[in-house]
Amino acid sequence: MFDPSATAELLLHPARHLEDTKPTLLVDGGVENFNRTVDELVESGVLNRLLARTEITFSNSLIESWWRVLKHQWLYLNTLDTVSTIKKLVTFYVEEHNTRLPHSAFRGQTPDEMYFVTGNEIPRQLEITRKAARQVRMEVNRENSFPTCEPLTAITS
Repeated sequence: MFDPSATAELLLHPARHLEDTKPTLLVDGGVENFNRTVDELVESGVLNRLLARTEITFSNSLIESWWRVLKHQWLYLNTLDTVSTIKKLVTFYVEEHNTRLPHSAFRGQTPDEMYFVTGNEIPRQLEITRKAARQVRMEVNRENSFPTCEPLTAITS
C-alpha cells in the first residue's frame, strides 16, 4: 500500500544535513507531494515547495509524459522478467522514438531530425501531400453519386 508520508521522510533526511540552506522542492500535484506529513515539513521551514506549471512556469512534465508512454504503451505489454530484457526493450524504444516516430510538436519530424537539423523539408512535404490528398478525396466524392436518404417514417407500436 502506498504511504504518502514516505516522501516526507525521504526529503527530511538530506535536508537535515544542509546548513543555512532551505532547499526548494519542485513537485507535481500528486498525493505523494501534497499530504499532511509533507505539508508539515514545508510549514516547519525545512524546505520550500513549488508546484510545477502553477507556481512556476516550467516543469518536467514532458519527460514524465514520455516515461508514461514508454511504460504503458511498450514496457507493460511485454514480459519484464529480467533486467537484461528491460534494458533491451528500453534501448529499442528509445531508438525507435528518436529515429522513426514523427512527432506532432516537431511538425512531422523525429526528435533526431530536429536535433541534427536534417528534417527541415518534412513539414513542407507533409503540407503538399496533405493538400494533394484532400484534392483527390474531393474529386472522388464529387464523381460518386450517393443515393438520397429515404424519408423517416414513424414507428408505431
